[in-house]
Amino acid sequence: MSKFYVQCGPVEVVLTADTVEQAALNAVDRSLQNHLWIYDDAGLSERDCHDHLMLEALMHMAPTIRVSERGFASVDQVNVDDGHAHFIGTPETVEHWHQLMVGMSRLFVAAGLTPRSMEAVAGFKASEQPSPRLPR
Repeated sequence: MSKFYVQCGPVEVVLTADTVEQAALNAVDRSLQNHLWIYDDAGLSERDCHDHLMLEALMHMAPTIRVSERGFASVDQVNVDDGHAHFIGTPETVEHWHQLMVGMSRLFVAAGLTPRSMEAVAGFKASEQPSPRLPR
């Protein structure tokens, strides 16, 4: 596993992952934990959940996720390709995260397991919302 520095708007996290894509997905997962409740709302369709996530991501995150093994970029250099960072689309990564959440929900139903909240599955409590570092 490699150490990655991930930036996306106000989100800055340092984490370990096997791939750049996994690092980006992990950062999105940390950012969207407080939105897991949408998968527990029986009145929302999968499309409603998707649309909610995309709106949240587009309002609060940058259009791209910067992933580097060398460190964070300064605020004015975040979108500059220095040849060492990878840039991944935020909407594509949010879409991937959404598909994972939908897949887990369907898996519980298909396995005949007692329905459980996605927050409980993730071991997340709203009071434990991760606090990303703010840009310098």
